[in-house]
Amino acid sequence: MKTKSLGKITYLLKGLVLAFIITAILILISSILLTYTNLSESKMNLLNTIVMIISITAGSAYVAVMVKEKGWINGGLLGLCYYLILLLINILFLKPLVVDVYLFSRLIISIVMGIIGGIIGINMA
Repeated sequence: MKTKSLGKITYLLKGLVLAFIITAILILISSILLTYTNLSESKMNLLNTIVMIISITAGSAYVAVMVKEKGWINGGLLGLCYYLILLLINILFLKPLVVDVYLFSRLIISIVMGIIGGIIGINMA
């Protein structure tokens, strides 16, 4: 029983690493687009949300495929962990925590996209 739980945690951590690798690649592409096209900086908030959605969905689909059970729970957990790590990085390096509607809406988006990714992943397995 303990080994099975440890395996799930390992896959969750691997899914988080995958999600952050995808995030880094997509942010790099976004930066290149911002630099070399007419894309305005006002669109960066939307672009960052899209990057977050894609990353969480891919990471949670990976976790669900590997664990092969309870995809929506594992995906939602990945979405929550992903967002909490981003929030921690934001607090440590950028700015103080501001609790507002934007914070909660991104949290809900993260969890919901994790659940959707987990459902997609469980159906791919």
